[in-house]
Amino acid sequence: MIQLVNLSKRFVLHAQGAVELGVLDRLSLEVARGECVALDGPSGVGKSTLLRTVYANYKADAGEIRVRHDGALVDLAAASPRQVLEVRRRTMGYISQFLHVIPRVPTLKIVAEPLRALGVAPADAEARAAAMLRRLGLPEALWRLAPATFSGGEQQRVNIARGFIAGHPILLLDEPTSALDAENRARVVALIRAARDGGTAMLGIFHDQAVRDAVASRVFAMTRPARLGSAA
Repeated sequence: MIQLVNLSKRFVLHAQGAVELGVLDRLSLEVARGECVALDGPSGVGKSTLLRTVYANYKADAGEIRVRHDGALVDLAAASPRQVLEVRRRTMGYISQFLHVIPRVPTLKIVAEPLRALGVAPADAEARAAAMLRRLGLPEALWRLAPATFSGGEQQRVNIARGFIAGHPILLLDEPTSALDAENRARVVALIRAARDGGTAMLGIFHDQAVRDAVASRVFAMTRPARLGSAA
């Protein structure tokens, strides 16, 4: 479902003498259907950068990012913006630690939006969003409110509900349980395991060892490349 081939990414700090930060260096990795691969390594090794590069938020400097979309492999490192958006709409979801939404939009509509983008009728989309929010333990009294004033854990559950609602065959997970208490963490672990067992391919960061042990099919260890040098 995901094939990363010799993927490289560096950042050039132009305001600091064009110093280069090498983050990913010829990294190769495959994630199959029904796998949850956990990225491992110390802080600063490039785990979040890898997820953002796979999602095409960051442009790769070299290598290929192949994802299975409509039965074929699409290289997101070379894809057009329209292709990237279509892959995101129907094939690959991304769940970050933080909720970024339009202010004043009610929680139920935020969670239902990915289904609406797939052509699901509004009433059906909101019914499925309600079921997902209920599964994640978010009080019904909050569904009609915008999540801007919610607690960090409540916002994270909204984010998780929105990420899982469309049933994307590929999911990227960046610390999905970081702000959750034990009860809600268990709910999210159950959701991840159910998606994995249903065939979803997942690549994620899980700093909580218990969560990682509960959801990961295997661990991919990342190493730190040479980080400093002069820009050409």
